[in-house]
Amino acid sequence: MEKIKIIKNRSDIGAGTRGSDLGIDAIEIAAINVGSDFFNRYDYLDVETENEVVYEKQKAPFAKRIGKVLTVCSRLSEAVDETLSENVFPLVLSGDHSSALGTISGIKTAFPDKRLGVVWIDAHADIHSPYTTPSGNVHGMPLAAALGDDNLDRKINNLKPETDKAWEGLKNIGGFSPKVLHSDVVYFGVRDTEEPEEYAIEKNNIKNYRVDEVRYRGMDVCINETLDKLNDCDLIYVSFDVDSMDCDLISKGTGTPVSKGFDQGEIKTIINKVIESGKVACVEVVEVNPCLDNKGNVMAETAFDVLEDFAKTIEKINIK
Repeated sequence: MEKIKIIKNRSDIGAGTRGSDLGIDAIEIAAINVGSDFFNRYDYLDVETENEVVYEKQKAPFAKRIGKVLTVCSRLSEAVDETLSENVFPLVLSGDHSSALGTISGIKTAFPDKRLGVVWIDAHADIHSPYTTPSGNVHGMPLAAALGDDNLDRKINNLKPETDKAWEGLKNIGGFSPKVLHSDVVYFGVRDTEEPEEYAIEKNNIKNYRVDEVRYRGMDVCINETLDKLNDCDLIYVSFDVDSMDCDLISKGTGTPVSKGFDQGEIKTIINKVIESGKVACVEVVEVNPCLDNKGNVMAETAFDVLEDFAKTIEKINIK
């Protein structure tokens, strides 16, 4: 890779709570407040959003605003594909986590013959489909879409034809599905799941390194196991949802905060050690919501601290 490009996707329509569309600006303010020129160092690209759709009446209760999520994910996919095709490293900053499907699609479109591994750092598994979701929020579905997994064994919802069509569209961005194999997904920090997700994780033997396991067994052991598991993957995508961090320790500045998560030092170590493998093609940071921050702008400040730290590792490893 020759350099880094920051892709800014201010979409929050996949979430159940508004405000993560402001997360990127909050991170930039955090950088300014510590005197960093981080956001002046790199080229950037803004992805056009569809955030005004939140004012429209819901037509798809089991996949809210899915048509517009498909539009935004398709745009993000094109941005990531274009960036990678220019031999530039895409560092993606997004609102809600539904964006991950767009990012994964972009990597696979740029490298259709490469096997892609996913390191998913999150309090949530995000492996619901519209058939299993209790909330209808699409930010709980991006991994299922990337895996092409409807999880029909746990179906509770009957979809309207237009919802089913949009879901098939999401799964098939770029013209192919699945984009990732279940065996090539590793979770870190997942601790807030529903039964259909637990079923999918167990059925497909997806490894989840819980916070207590990482602390008990040691970070190096868990990271080395992860890289061994993803050894046959040509590329790795790292998705960092800030709710993977402990909301009591850090801040509640995210849409679905969960206690007993990682601290920011542990997050830095996970991301940096995976980047040091030399296989990482893209890192994405999501779900900073300054509207919900109970400590001012602490979540964005913490996210920026992590971001600035791992960007140095990307430059060291990838930029020749």
